[in-house]
Amino acid sequence: MATVTVSINNRNYRMACDDGQEEHLTRLAKELDQRIGQLRRDFGEIGDMRLTVMAALTIADELSEQRVHARRIEDELAGLQEARAAAADHARTTEKAIAAAFNAAAERIEKLAKALDGRGPVGPADAASG
Repeated sequence: MATVTVSINNRNYRMACDDGQEEHLTRLAKELDQRIGQLRRDFGEIGDMRLTVMAALTIADELSEQRVHARRIEDELAGLQEARAAAADHARTTEKAIAAAFNAAAERIEKLAKALDGRGPVGPADAASG
């Protein structure tokens, strides 16, 4: 485990973290310190504990909003995946119908070719019946 000393609200805190997470922890502490500083500028000296709690609540609020946003995106993604699956099913169905139509046309052409080989020209009535 690594340790990092961070400064939040003009106080130093020695924190433990996983190896390699030192920069991340330092960045988080800096962001929290900046929020507290901004709240101090907005509201004045209202007490260190109150400023810290307000900063924590604003972060919790943002996290809550991001969770709602993520759920919406997940729902939208699920809908898109369902639509994609439906489109793929439709494409397979269409492909089968086209293949069947081509096969039927090929059979008719084959019948016409056999008819032409056996008896000469075929009229429109003969072609339609084949």
